Amino acid sequence: MIDKLEMFMVLAREQHFGHAAEECGVTQPTLSSALRQLEDHLGVVLVRRGSRYQGLTPEGERVLEWARHIVGSSRSMRDEMRAMRFGLTGQVQIAVIPTALSMVHELTTPFREKHPDVTFAVLSRTSTEIQALLDNLQIDVGITYLDNEPLGRVTSIPLYYERYHLVTSNFDDIGDRESITWREAAEFPLCLLTPDMQNRRIINQHLTEAGARVSPTLESDSMIALFTHVHTGNWASIMPVKMVKEFSMRDRVKSIPIVDPDASHLVGMIAAKREPATPVVSALLKEAKQISELELA
Repeated sequence: MIDKLEMFMVLAREQHFGHAAEECGVTQPTLSSALRQLEDHLGVVLVRRGSRYQGLTPEGERVLEWARHIVGSSRSMRDEMRAMRFGLTGQVQIAVIPTALSMVHELTTPFREKHPDVTFAVLSRTSTEIQALLDNLQIDVGITYLDNEPLGRVTSIPLYYERYHLVTSNFDDIGDRESITWREAAEFPLCLLTPDMQNRRIINQHLTEAGARVSPTLESDSMIALFTHVHTGNWASIMPVKMVKEFSMRDRVKSIPIVDPDASHLVGMIAAKREPATPVVSALLKEAKQISELELA
């Protein structure tokens, strides 16, 4: 039953019988047979069929929620038994919004000192993708915004507040100014993250509220690409001050606070809300509390 539920989850994610079979490492007839057996066992039709995948039935949507719960609990039990015998081992999967990538070492370094048999995979993803990866049991935890757009059923640990600076390598652009308004920042030739990123939606929101027109001259899903363009002196950007500090570029760029308003948004760790949590997720949440810059209640 667990194997069949896992195959069903993969099909719901991939929305294609062939791709799902390949992901599961089985033939398409084997996947179809497992799905039919699951439907017979439950007495409902889970998938709308035609010449190709046509989506889940209402019963299928509900079974998908149960499948995530059952498969997640099964994996938690297996991982806890393994941890009791061998300690924490294996690869930890962490998905992170691009603007928080520079701080992940604050989590992974002390974590690995305590658990030397653990390795890491750090993935750069949008906030929407992070939520989907958590829902589908594809990552252990995510690092994302906590207070701007709705989250699913998650456990969260606040880490820090993201604040925004105008960043430029052309020091003549802003002289000795100690701050700049959002409306004034919009007048620079800006390079920003792409609109699918929540950071970009946050910046758009504050620029629009200031009565400014959002018209970047370059967009990228990579913070490195934005930094390299800022270094040319032909672009400026609006970036989280924490990222500029982490990259130690104060001697190469000038970074000044954007005010009116002095906006901030909460970034933190999220994990699927499941009790009991896997040993690795419990350990990650504990580590997140220890490295948090915020006073936790």
